[in-house]
Amino acid sequence: MKRTKIVATIGPASESKEILRKMIKAGMNVARINFSHGTHESNGKVIDTLQELRKEFGVSLGIMADLQGPRIRTVVEKDVEIKNGEYILVSDISVDLNFQFSIFNFTQSQPKADPPMAEISNDQISNKRIFLDSPGIISDIEIGENILIEDGLKKLNVVEKGEGFVIARVLNGGTVKNHKGVNVPDSKIKIPAVTEKDMEDLEFALKKDVDFVALSFVSTAGEIKETREKIKKMLGRENDLPGIVAKIERKEAIKNIDEIIAETDVIMVARGDLGIEMDESKVVIYQKEIIGKCLRAARPVIVATQMLESMIENPLPTRAEVSDVSNAVIDHTDAVMLSGESANGKFPLKAVETMAKIISDVEESRFDDYVPAHIEIEDHLSSDYASIVASAMKLAKTSEARAVLAITQSGFTARMISNFRPSFQIIVAACGQKIYHQLSMVWGSEAYLFDKVGDLDGYLDLLIEQAKKDGRLESGDKIVEVLGRMPGGEKMRLVGIKEIAQHET
Repeated sequence: MKRTKIVATIGPASESKEILRKMIKAGMNVARINFSHGTHESNGKVIDTLQELRKEFGVSLGIMADLQGPRIRTVVEKDVEIKNGEYILVSDISVDLNFQFSIFNFTQSQPKADPPMAEISNDQISNKRIFLDSPGIISDIEIGENILIEDGLKKLNVVEKGEGFVIARVLNGGTVKNHKGVNVPDSKIKIPAVTEKDMEDLEFALKKDVDFVALSFVSTAGEIKETREKIKKMLGRENDLPGIVAKIERKEAIKNIDEIIAETDVIMVARGDLGIEMDESKVVIYQKEIIGKCLRAARPVIVATQMLESMIENPLPTRAEVSDVSNAVIDHTDAVMLSGESANGKFPLKAVETMAKIISDVEESRFDDYVPAHIEIEDHLSSDYASIVASAMKLAKTSEARAVLAITQSGFTARMISNFRPSFQIIVAACGQKIYHQLSMVWGSEAYLFDKVGDLDGYLDLLIEQAKKDGRLESGDKIVEVLGRMPGGEKMRLVGIKEIAQHET
């Protein structure tokens, strides 16, 4: 049984009940609904179907609402052909599309680029204009910074700045079409992380009781904290909230990665936009660094984007894609993600099956056994809790236990155990529906639902019974038991080791 989880994006190719049923059987652990596409009606139907199926199967299956975030796009009346070396005007829709500009209106206080603007006359500036659809964003873009269009295929460098517009030199030319994506990797943009559309989508997703909410283009921990407060206000409660997934897509997020990890519930390394904002060769380095940081913080982490991209069209992955997934598993990511492969590809089910097989093969190899020395629980997670979990891990290893059994109210205990990436099973009693389905994101965890907190020792006996019925445990197995933090002030404690008696069924 695989330990690394699979997040699969649901779309036109996979939204039917029959395909979703097969994807769950094939190993999908979390279903991602991309709110950049579809309507509330269509996305709501998918969520309803997923909730029906997870009840039918009796499995922990997370549902993630991925908010679009502050996308910036081009606005042009017709295609604009730009050539390397020429200078063009870039503005945003807060400015009159037909406004006139003059070389003498440029601000003179800005640092000068090379070549300096003094050497550029109005005659050298073409009459080609590109507008951005985010009002006021031009004021956040400074001289020397780059503007990337259509996944970085077109690249502009700002050489001068005026009131409401900039002059940019074309570094990589081509045809600029309307409504193409724009990245400004060097700029500190002031666009809200949660847009008006996102707020509408968030309210809808909360009504549908999703388990995770993914925030796109996160830059700071403050954006996550602010969103969590909005969620609390919308739901009218402090607890039982959807987990927040912070998508790392911007240079600014890399700079603030430690504080983002500390504030969020889950991290997603979204390599697509990240690869646009920086050299692609650096993305894999940041991916490994972020996984390591998340392991130390006991924070689930997802590696995403183009993992099996060729399977959108082909029934088999490339060798490079197999290596990509394998290396993420070896790095001990909690989850790997399918995007277009499962959402609109020709082989959505095959993509899940292929990813599950790659994971299983790698986890069976000796390379997956190596846990880096830097994986240590951070001090702020409490040395007492760390000591208890470390003792449980040591006890399980020396006694050759088959599993560690835990009861958790918030998922904290399960994450702490998972952090050690043990070779034995992690079997968890989740006290409540929300945490039950959120554990679908935690590496190695096999969750069982217990709706109410009651007799904890009795829960452990029930957990053993359920695990035996499912073939995870059998008579004679040794197990280590841990009780997590519970309401009423009871702290985490190590119950001890026991051997499952023949009569325990």
